[in-house]
Parts: sequence; C-alpha cells; structure tokens
Amino acid sequence: MKDITVLLTAAGSPSSPGLIRCLKNNGERNVRVVGTDMKADATINQMADVVRLVPPASDPFYVDALYDICKEEKVDVLIPGISQELCELQQRKKDFDLIGTKVSVSDGDGLLIANDKISLYQYMLQNGFSVPEFCVVDSISGFKEGCKKIGYPSKPICVKIKDGSGSRGIRLIDPSKSRFDIFINEKPNSFYTTYEDMLSILNEAEIFPELMIMELLPGNEYSVDLLADHGKVIYMVGRESNVINASIPQEATLSPNEHAYSISERIVQSLQLDGNVDLDFKFDKDGIPQLIEINPRLAATLSVIAAGGINLLYLRVKQLLGESLPELKVNYGVKLKRRYHELFCDKNGNPICL
Repeated sequence: MKDITVLLTAAGSPSSPGLIRCLKNNGERNVRVVGTDMKADATINQMADVVRLVPPASDPFYVDALYDICKEEKVDVLIPGISQELCELQQRKKDFDLIGTKVSVSDGDGLLIANDKISLYQYMLQNGFSVPEFCVVDSISGFKEGCKKIGYPSKPICVKIKDGSGSRGIRLIDPSKSRFDIFINEKPNSFYTTYEDMLSILNEAEIFPELMIMELLPGNEYSVDLLADHGKVIYMVGRESNVINASIPQEATLSPNEHAYSISERIVQSLQLDGNVDLDFKFDKDGIPQLIEINPRLAATLSVIAAGGINLLYLRVKQLLGESLPELKVNYGVKLKRRYHELFCDKNGNPICL
C-alpha cells in the first residue's frame, strides 16, 4: 500500500510511545510519523520520524503552525491529541483539505457539546439520558449553595471545570477524609481535597470559573473507545481501568459492558460524532455505568485496544483516506500494565542506547 505521513500532536506526552506504535505497527504500510510538541525534547526524536516545535494550543497562531508543518511535510492525516485544539481545527478543516491533509475532527455542533462537560450534561438531561446529580455554579456563594444541593457534607462530591482535560480542574471532596487523612493516605497526585481548601483556592481566582458540582459515584471507572462514521459506531471496545494515575490508566483490562455500549451508541448517534471517541463512565451504587464525560478524540490508552485486535488509531487513518475497513473481533481479557521505559540522550540530543 502507498506510504503515508501522519502528524500526531502532543507527541511529548507519556502515552505517545504506544500511540506511535499503533501507527507504525499496522501490518499494511509504512507510516512516517511527524510529532509536534510545545517543548523541545530530543528523546521524542527516538519515537517519531520528524519532530516539530509548536506554540501552546492556547496560542492564536497554534493552528497556523500546524498548517505550515502539514504543508511542508506533506502530511496525509492530522491526528489531534488534546481537547483544546479540536474546535479551532474543526473550523479550519477546509484549509487543510486544500493542501491534501485530512484532519481527524468531527463536524457539527456535536463536537462542541461533547468537548464541554457542562454542555454535555445539559444536553443529556434534555435528551433523556441518565446523568448523575449535578449543578452549575459561577461564584463563591453559588459554590457553597451547590455543594449543599448535591448533598455535601452528607455525601462526597466532585468539582470540575467545564473544559479541563488530563486531570486538570478536577477535585474530589469527601467529608470522611480530613486534611490529615489526605496527607497520610493519599499520594501527592491525588484528586482529593477538603471543602475548606477548595474555598481557599477559589477565593484566589481573579475571574471565577464556571464549575460543575456533581455527586461522586462510588464505583470504578470504565471507558468505551470507539470509531464512528458520522454517528454510526463501526468498532467499539470497553475497558476497565484497574489502576489510574493522573487520569491515565496504569492497569486496564478489555471487558464488555452492554449497558455502557448502549449508552455510547445512543449518544454518538445523537451528537453525530465522527472518528475516534472515548467515553468515560463510573459505576453508581447499584453497579450501573453512568456516563461522566466524552473525549471526542483519541484516548491515551488506545494501545491496549490495539493489543486486543482493534487498532482504532490506524483504522481512523484508513477511514479518513477512504479505504475499506475490515471486520474485526475483540480479544476480551487482554490486560495492560504500564511500566517505565526510559529514553536517553546526550547533551547534543543524540540517543544513548543501554
């Protein structure tokens, strides 16, 4: 098959080695990987074929920088790796089309809804989907009242900003955990805080962020990763997140859940999502999965899905190129366990092999 070039953004992330392997070890063709990141790091050169520096996704010229790279490197497919870049890339898809680059972003308002936690919950509530109890606040007084409304201090709660990703802007408040308990029993990267500390944090805000307060569901986390064609699910694989660190599973097991699958199909169809989609669930006290959020992009843990026989990242590339997609079967029970794999370079950026 024809060799191609794929651009993967946020190539310096901890999950990039697995994602790049998904592109490289596709069993069909050579894929040249162009990685972009906002920080210079010579070790990324050991994973991607080309590495280009870009400004942060919040920079007004960020997408312009991606456009220039795609044009210079003759990129066939651009795969976004972070949520912050999705909406502007959607607006600029036609520009990329003109230079022969397909951008892996959904069309339509469904992307905007899925990419905003508050909009998603409001949409689900209005369209007959089950949601955990929640409220939206935009002030200190609203925060205090919202916590009471959701059940604090009788029940633990979760506080989220509407557009956070990668564990940013999330805190858990459990009245049964004191600051001493958190200090002694929780790791420094724990999401747990206290009501008093959360108030102190919010009082420092120059502009109060719009927050969502929701009940903290007691069960484990579960995710559904899928590939969709404008609202129709083509492939779908569920995974249990057995151990999580900073929102990235360190241990995971491929496992089906028909209830979560049904919700995933309905919401993807309703929002007309396209391409890679990651849906995160938590189980309630009755063991029923509740949809917590949607990432309308690739997930950091797609490598375990590929190990189970469904290489969702490469299949998305084929889909964007207009190629036929094969019938595939999931090998449930496949497990992932992340361990450290070090990369070394000298002061000039040359790789060092041990």
